[in-house]
Amino acid sequence: MAETVLVTGGSGFIGAWCIVKLLQQGYTVRTTVRSLSREAEVRGMVTAGGAEAGDRLSFAVADLMSDAGWADAAAGCDFVLHVASPFPMSAPKNEDDLIVPAREGALRLLRAARDTGVRRVVLTSSFAAIGYGHPATTKVFTEADWTDVNGGHVGAYAKSKTLAEKAAWDFIAREGGALELSVVNPVGVFGPVLGPDHSTSIEIVQRMLDGAVPGLPNIYFGLVDVRDVADLHLLAMTSPAAKGERFLAVAGESLNLLAMAKILKARLGAGAAKVPTRTLPDWLVRLIALFNPEIALIAPELGKPKTASNDKARRMLGWSPLSNEEAIIATAQSLIAEKAA
Repeated sequence: MAETVLVTGGSGFIGAWCIVKLLQQGYTVRTTVRSLSREAEVRGMVTAGGAEAGDRLSFAVADLMSDAGWADAAAGCDFVLHVASPFPMSAPKNEDDLIVPAREGALRLLRAARDTGVRRVVLTSSFAAIGYGHPATTKVFTEADWTDVNGGHVGAYAKSKTLAEKAAWDFIAREGGALELSVVNPVGVFGPVLGPDHSTSIEIVQRMLDGAVPGLPNIYFGLVDVRDVADLHLLAMTSPAAKGERFLAVAGESLNLLAMAKILKARLGAGAAKVPTRTLPDWLVRLIALFNPEIALIAPELGKPKTASNDKARRMLGWSPLSNEEAIIATAQSLIAEKAA
């Protein structure tokens, strides 16, 4: 009989692609949603990703902020991919609005997984739990690094991911029992969209294509294709070597927005007609940040490339991601196709 995998947050960008990959590999999948009204939407996303769901995909209602539903969701599952976590476009008024659901949600899920006999949980963390709160550096970040939540300019999202991941490792060490944990730490996730509910990184490409930004802040991103992130979750789920390990999901060197714009212009021709290629001066971005909470979120990172290594995932799990360019173009092409549909 096919093994059963619980995917939390199946309506999200990474979650939906994880479901696609699992179904394609023959697993039975259960996914949590906050409301069953989203079932048709998630099934549509899975179909758009090229998977046949049928009766191998079922739904359970659970919320990160409530104990209800988690035990039922995890019951009978061999593995869990815990992808669900809040990720806003702008900083919340109170950082606990992000930190508490991320940390408490992870602990609720881990307790339910332990108590129902799940073998391994793969937690979706983030590079935000690795590369922030440090002085400007040219060093290459690895899985040995942690964000310093008390360092300068660490936003609520980075704190939420760091504190949730640390809480998960502490739980496993203290009271995890036989439950195993692996963690995936993606950088900015790009790639083909499956539905209209876009993640923050996808919005960046959308705004560039629409010409909605007059110029480009000198902000750098690590990039990775969402399909590779999903593949890495499955490798972390099944590989004996992944037990107790964290893995950075990153394609290559970090790029700034101008480099991304140049790739779009070179590969898409007329499709990238509105993409700006003017870099905004840092002082202007900092001025705008005083009035715009979205810009305030990125202003501390102006002109600071952060480089992360994918050596561990390649070496230990045989992971082989698409290039930065392929991830960017796949994003843009899917957005263009979505608009034309």
